[in-house]
Amino acid sequence: MRIARDGTWFYMGTPIGRPALVRLFSTILRRDGDDYVLVTPVEKVGITVDDAPFVAVDVDRDGDGLIFTTNVGDTVTAGPDTPIRVMRDPQTAEPSPYVLVRANLEALIDRKSFYRLVDLGEHAEHEGERWFGVRSQGAFFAIIPSAELG
Repeated sequence: MRIARDGTWFYMGTPIGRPALVRLFSTILRRDGDDYVLVTPVEKVGITVDDAPFVAVDVDRDGDGLIFTTNVGDTVTAGPDTPIRVMRDPQTAEPSPYVLVRANLEALIDRKSFYRLVDLGEHAEHEGERWFGVRSQGAFFAIIPSAELG
């Protein structure tokens, strides 16, 4: 079994087309160190994950919280226990933003949702430097150093 970067689940090279089945599998997905596994009462099966097991396909602001919805129907409010992080490709500097969904399982934030975050962004002091980022539940999540925005 494999989960592609776009959140599509595959079994034996064929996409799983039933959303209810993908949702069921997502509820038994765990991360053990660097490995992803599906855990049932009788077995543990390894699974290949290209990037992150989920994709955050929507984000809304509710009061001081940013609420993400994933491709499998999970919702999570970003905050101190469910942080947003942004990795940048060392060669292209292209951002890859993620939000923690549950116990070591992250969702890659899709492009349209990332653009919404940028619209909600602000400049603030972070680790002794000025950064552009977003706030949710009182926590500031840095996206890019302000100096790099020109």
